[in-house]
Amino acid sequence: MALQLGDVAPDFTQQSSEGEISFHKWAGDSWVVFFSHPADFTPVCTTELGIVSSLKSEFDKRNVKAIALSVDSTQSHKGWISDINETQKTTVNYPIVADEDRKVSDLYGMIHPNSLNNLTVRSVFIIDPNKKIRLMITYPASTGRNFAEILRVIDSLQLTDYHSVATPGNWQDGGDCVVVPSISTEEARTKFPKGITEIKPYLRMTPQPNK
Repeated sequence: MALQLGDVAPDFTQQSSEGEISFHKWAGDSWVVFFSHPADFTPVCTTELGIVSSLKSEFDKRNVKAIALSVDSTQSHKGWISDINETQKTTVNYPIVADEDRKVSDLYGMIHPNSLNNLTVRSVFIIDPNKKIRLMITYPASTGRNFAEILRVIDSLQLTDYHSVATPGNWQDGGDCVVVPSISTEEARTKFPKGITEIKPYLRMTPQPNK
């Protein structure tokens, strides 16, 4: 069965660039961004791993841990990390899973044979502290991911979890939010002291609650 939103992210134990990882234990009570790469020493991936390293303070603010995966060995990963640090002017500060036996790739459906034979595609999963999968995006190998979008989605998911609002199309941090349908307008007027604007009975906006 293919993984779907709301499923528990499969647990695994696998070697990584930072030693053995037992995934659920490693994740603890954090949110997780788990992202795969077609192979080590590939150009697009090198830029992505550097970007994620540079975003550590942003991930920390949101209680997020990053973890990457490639089907190459830990020895290969360590050589690649040296290149990433040099070329991207950063220090890789999160583990890269060494999935040589494709065990984790198979658990997460990261191998798409019609696209990349036996290599992992450019997948990304956002996983919450309850180990539930909250987002899945799959990019082609040639397209680098937009990690500003990953942060935007995490902000949106955390707003929904903690403040009972959703976010409209093209929402950015600080923008007005949507009152979720499960809250009545009367309840919303009490819950959101900044006020609500009822455009339609089903479309009610409120300033971002945590700003």
